[in-house]
Amino acid sequence: MDVRGKVISGRFLHAPGQDGIEILADAVVEVDAIGTITRVTPTADKHHAARRAAARQAGTLIELPARTAILPGFVDLHIHAPQYPQLGKALDVPLEVWLHRYTFPLEARYADLAFARKSYEALVGDLLAGGTTTALYFATVHQEASRLLAEICLAKGQRALVGKVAMDDPEACPPYYRDESARAAIDGTRALIDHLGALPGNGGLVKAVATPRFIPSCTDALLEGLGALTAECGCHVQTHCSESDWEHGHVLSRYGRTDAEMLDHFGLLTRRTVLAHSNFLTPADMDRLAARGSAVAHCPLSNAYFANAVFPIRAALAKQVRVGLGTDISGGPSASMLEVQRMAVAASRMLEGGVDPDLPADRRGRAGMRIDVPLAFHLATAGGADALDLPVGTFAPGKHFDAILVDPDAPGSTMRLFEEVDEESDLLEKIVYTASRPNLTCVWVGGRAVSGHSG
Repeated sequence: MDVRGKVISGRFLHAPGQDGIEILADAVVEVDAIGTITRVTPTADKHHAARRAAARQAGTLIELPARTAILPGFVDLHIHAPQYPQLGKALDVPLEVWLHRYTFPLEARYADLAFARKSYEALVGDLLAGGTTTALYFATVHQEASRLLAEICLAKGQRALVGKVAMDDPEACPPYYRDESARAAIDGTRALIDHLGALPGNGGLVKAVATPRFIPSCTDALLEGLGALTAECGCHVQTHCSESDWEHGHVLSRYGRTDAEMLDHFGLLTRRTVLAHSNFLTPADMDRLAARGSAVAHCPLSNAYFANAVFPIRAALAKQVRVGLGTDISGGPSASMLEVQRMAVAASRMLEGGVDPDLPADRRGRAGMRIDVPLAFHLATAGGADALDLPVGTFAPGKHFDAILVDPDAPGSTMRLFEEVDEESDLLEKIVYTASRPNLTCVWVGGRAVSGHSG
């Protein structure tokens, strides 16, 4: 159901800050004709009853079932769109082997636009059905396939940032899958920026993002050129940073400086930069990111397979680093941001408690590193929105109505709510830990229903 120009009455849950959630029980949320929230009226507001009555009289009121809840749409900060066909497989080797044995051959297939369309149509549809309303995508080196991904996102209504991957180093990239030169990669990035800016009907829903794959796959000329392009156009930037022992060590060996230092040197650390993984950031690196306003896409599922470490969320937040969450399809074996939130909590517990039973308890882990569900939920919504500088992630005037309707009683539900024992404060944990795709009965982007139904 399209809710543009409507007034929605229901239970809204969001986490505007890192310190907990806000439950707006029986709130009235007004959405304008272009899908922007214009007013939120909590139950305790003296105007609540009058605004609800006026909307009912005007025929614009939508009353949602009492046991349902509305969440902000999830923001996935790290997705390799072309890797969707290998989701859930090929996780048995180290990162550098995985890339050459499985991933580069798969990504090279996107020169075939029929194959690209089939894969991307499935991916975007599945992500929307799973509540991912905003996605930050790595595409491939191919210009036409990258444009196709953006056009599919626009047609299906997903808020997205799409990057044509830039990778030109012949010593690190296979001859069948790389940009012809640094100039070709830079020009290709500029062409995608121009194309999406002029795409009919776009209106800013889908943006282009400069995407050096990571330092090991790029020459200095490419990194310098993309830094200059970013300064010129002010576009978003995405890349990998200090992901694994191998990748982190490669940059140290090549330059004698860390990944974050070198990305900054090339002009690629900006307020609109998102760095995937970043597990091996030093305290000085974190200070550098905080100073530049750059963000980290924490990918706990894929880190378990490829990173050799757990990203210390608490340490990064204490340094004022902006952090959100990512699935890292297909390095992470799930496309679900619910699964990512669960793993973010679990990984932080393992970091704090430690995992080696041969060590004494006081030496086994890193104190003060655990996070809870409200913080993971914040990172998956408002945190990701902040990382991208997008007006989404919470229910407040001026924000786009990107939202998920969660129904615990939907057919195929994996949630169970028991009024005898469950408090309203338990609802978010129940959703994050036990909900699944059948429970996400409607998903909206900008007030437009893009998946499911609200009835």
